[in-house]
Amino acid sequence: MYKRYVKRLVDIILSITILLISSPIFIIIILLLTIQNKGTVFFLQERPGYLQRSFQIIKFKTMNDARDNNGNLMPDKQRLTSFGKWIRKLSLDELPQLVNVLKGEMSLIGPRPLLFKYIPLYSPIQNRRHEVRPGITGWAQVNGRNSISWTKRFELDVYYVDNISFALDCRIFWMTIVKVLKREGINQSEARPMEPFNGSN
Repeated sequence: MYKRYVKRLVDIILSITILLISSPIFIIIILLLTIQNKGTVFFLQERPGYLQRSFQIIKFKTMNDARDNNGNLMPDKQRLTSFGKWIRKLSLDELPQLVNVLKGEMSLIGPRPLLFKYIPLYSPIQNRRHEVRPGITGWAQVNGRNSISWTKRFELDVYYVDNISFALDCRIFWMTIVKVLKREGINQSEARPMEPFNGSN
């Protein structure tokens, strides 16, 4: 009952509530990014969602589009803007994903949506992370994220798929708030960047 009906209702109610409460911050960020990024406020990227269905994830744009002499994008670290760095530290770059939640493409809680290029590298068990809507935060994010291996992250994702409950979602939601306030383990950082996934044995 919770997984099929109640979870979606909770997503809608909480997303609207968070958007309303954070709307002043949302507007300020949009104005500042409009100035810093010369009009480009949002970062859109195609990601696999529920049952690998494609959707456009929405984030605040925290990097510029600086390129080298060959026309290739510079490394992420060099393109991260000063304001973008501040937004990431406070995990505010994830706020626009509440729109993805309202559209039914994501959930507040669930496995993080990764890139389509990783799908051929998943084992059948790892691919089960797509049996639910992807989330803004998840069981893997509150249990280490960049400090644990990809294999462990996917194990945590599949654990979540098999054990979805109101109690587990409440626990993840609370742990996420605590970690954001402590600025630990939710977003990737310069000290602990997210390594690309190259497949698991």
